[in-house]
Amino acid sequence: MIKGNNIVTGVGSYLPERVVTNDELARKIDTSDEWIKERSGIRQRHIAAEGEYTSDLGVAAARRAIEDANMSVNDLDLIIVATTTPDLTFPSTASIIQEKLEMRHGAAFDIQAVCSGFIYALHIADSMLRAGPYKNALVIGAETFSRILDWEDRSTCVLFGDGAGAMVLSTANDSDSGIIANFIRSDGRYCDLLYVDGGPSRTQSVGHVRMVGNQVFRRAVKDIAIAMKECAAIAGIEPKDIDWFVPHQANQRILDGVGRQLGLTSEQIISTVAHHANTSAASVPLAFDVAMRDGRIKRGDLVMLEAFGGGFTWGATLLRF
Repeated sequence: MIKGNNIVTGVGSYLPERVVTNDELARKIDTSDEWIKERSGIRQRHIAAEGEYTSDLGVAAARRAIEDANMSVNDLDLIIVATTTPDLTFPSTASIIQEKLEMRHGAAFDIQAVCSGFIYALHIADSMLRAGPYKNALVIGAETFSRILDWEDRSTCVLFGDGAGAMVLSTANDSDSGIIANFIRSDGRYCDLLYVDGGPSRTQSVGHVRMVGNQVFRRAVKDIAIAMKECAAIAGIEPKDIDWFVPHQANQRILDGVGRQLGLTSEQIISTVAHHANTSAASVPLAFDVAMRDGRIKRGDLVMLEAFGGGFTWGATLLRF
């Protein structure tokens, strides 16, 4: 059995109460339930309430993950938050979550790799735990992507939702479980295919999501498959050897395309895109938590996590749960 090192001791997630269906969107913009489902597989998404911030979603997911790990805040050494929609330009959303959790020790910081953010954050946490002196890291993906959408652009606004997911990653000695391999990459040549048209330095504004969807789709299927093969190769296995594939929930067609390329069955692919839409950095831990709670992912299973996002950024993590 391939052995890991840092193990996932707790998992949690949170979705805002408000659900927006495709039919509701169709009453406001030129679209339809059939058009959205055909192109993305999405049926609905959750939208944060007024006054509900990324940190609030992150705190709710974090508390559930900490409880699942049978720990308290006092056991944590690190908080790493992956987000593209921070509460403020600064301080970091991780620092705000640290305060809301009443954690008076350790370190907290954000990382930004858009939809790949959680994979990047796991890699960072895994590396920091291996280097020491840290023992327990809280890794969160949290987004209020609805705040940066152009709600008159049907090519983007129908695709995204809000949510948060969290994992507690802990050191372990010679464990049969844990993170086995990480693989991350980026290519800045494609920045203009998926981006937000605002920012503090350039426009002094927040901006909205802009995307050249057909080109993003083609790159995503190709790079996701490569990332999974490279990550599996680091561990000395083939992608077909995994029990579960937990991908970034961007588009059902992307998930199906990657599955075909790698010889995975539809039953091996965890898909929540129909119910959650694309929650960016939150989508991977959200999907993992759903599959763990409903009994599909069990302790001892070999799981491949994967994401692809603006930048372009992409990556994969192989772990034994």
